[in-house]
Amino acid sequence: MVTTQPSARKDPGPRPAARLRRAGRIPWTLALPAAVAAAFALLPLVYLCVRALEHGPGYAWDIVTTDRAAELLGHSVALAAVVVTASVVLGISLAWLTTRTNLPWARGWAVLVTLPLAVPSYVAAFAWLSAVPELTGFTGAALSLTLVSFPYVHLPVAAALRRTDPAQEEAARSLGLGPLRTFWRVTLPQLRPAAAGGAVLVALYVLSDFGAVSLMRYDTFTRGIYTSYRSSFDRTPAAALSVVLVVLTVALVAAEARTRGRAGYARTGTGTARPADPTRLGKWTTPALGWCAAVTAAAVAFPLATLGYWLAVGNSATWDPARLTETATTTLGVAAAGAALTTVLAVPIGVIAARHRGRTAHLLEQAAYAGHALPGITVALSLVFFAVRYAHPVYQELPLLVAAYAVLFLPVAVAATRAAVLQAPPVLEDVARSLGRRPWQVLREVTVPLAAPGVAAGAALTFVVCMKELPATLLLRPTGMDTLATRLWTETGTASYAAAAPYAAALILLAAIPSYLLGRHRT
Repeated sequence: MVTTQPSARKDPGPRPAARLRRAGRIPWTLALPAAVAAAFALLPLVYLCVRALEHGPGYAWDIVTTDRAAELLGHSVALAAVVVTASVVLGISLAWLTTRTNLPWARGWAVLVTLPLAVPSYVAAFAWLSAVPELTGFTGAALSLTLVSFPYVHLPVAAALRRTDPAQEEAARSLGLGPLRTFWRVTLPQLRPAAAGGAVLVALYVLSDFGAVSLMRYDTFTRGIYTSYRSSFDRTPAAALSVVLVVLTVALVAAEARTRGRAGYARTGTGTARPADPTRLGKWTTPALGWCAAVTAAAVAFPLATLGYWLAVGNSATWDPARLTETATTTLGVAAAGAALTTVLAVPIGVIAARHRGRTAHLLEQAAYAGHALPGITVALSLVFFAVRYAHPVYQELPLLVAAYAVLFLPVAVAATRAAVLQAPPVLEDVARSLGRRPWQVLREVTVPLAAPGVAAGAALTFVVCMKELPATLLLRPTGMDTLATRLWTETGTASYAAAAPYAAALILLAAIPSYLLGRHRT
């Protein structure tokens, strides 16, 4: 206690900057670009609401209360419920097998069951549809979406299982509870926060998905919005349906937060949690291996094998290598532009979120995350409406598509930037300020260089998700321009599976390269 006061007196220089961060006052050199980025992210949501109410609340209400809207709502909710339930079962069972049992080659299985995250939903739908053409509608959409989204549950649950102290489970076993009852009454409640968080991500993914449901010809809100936009000159119905989808998404997130409340599970004793003794599977070893193998085969091996088959079947008569090269180059260019704009917009918000406190900093960060609750098709529609009314020269031009990528994926870059800045020692910024550097000079000469590796990693991740984006690209791409995602969607829509396979394979390959580099960087 005695040594803290002298140390505080010895360093008077950095204290004003430290007080500035605690007080929440943000330099205008950061506040101005961050406010522009936040307004940019909120623009689609605000304009979408304005466009939906253009003909009056009564007209919009008549649209959202039709039998068609009710049918789309029922389809979307039913699909989300089934996919979430299946993903929770798959995610929890695989997490438990790979972390709490003596399953042979558990680490290898743990890696394999996360690989479906690299497979876009429309690629999975293409694989199943090309192999089993009659697998359309609800069943095909549910199967495709489940097999690419269950890792969202598996990853947080597996992490929670590794952190959970096994003492409570051992106590329950000593009181006479069997393995199944112990898991149900002790282990599972401790996994509820992690499983609920993953389940919400799965539900959001399903509600915003366009590729899989379109290829499987199953009408949900996203497909209904796209159809309404393409089939009518009146854009209000599409805007009104988009608002309903946004409300449904926000309600889902709010319900999960309310259900979670303040509940938590933590150790109250001293010391650290020790690893759990692996549960011996015994006679259940073979069924457990079969379960892991079946899920991996359906989610990873089957799509890759299907692509290999159609690549072998295809030839110069069914697909054009020159066009494939041109499309891949276009995809890389558009994704790079989207990642660059997104990163530029994310840097000031990420720095503010990491270095400042207060209501303004919180609002700026939350505004940047608004795009996370907006499906790609609703962002695209809002930008279309805005461009037609106020920025017609950029309508169906590349800048509008790049802007959509920035709105959709700004949270990805902000999160990476914030984490990188938090890892940089703030005392170096304080020293620079004490030496007379202005805030913008500190940002350019100290903060950004220190956080550069993390910012670059966020840009690489944004680049990957931009390459895979489908609905916004379909609506906003310039006339005559194709990306790998849109070309795959077009070829699959006409059942040209051999022609579609090269685009799917190229998309997975190009997305795998930066993903691999990201993995190496983080390890």
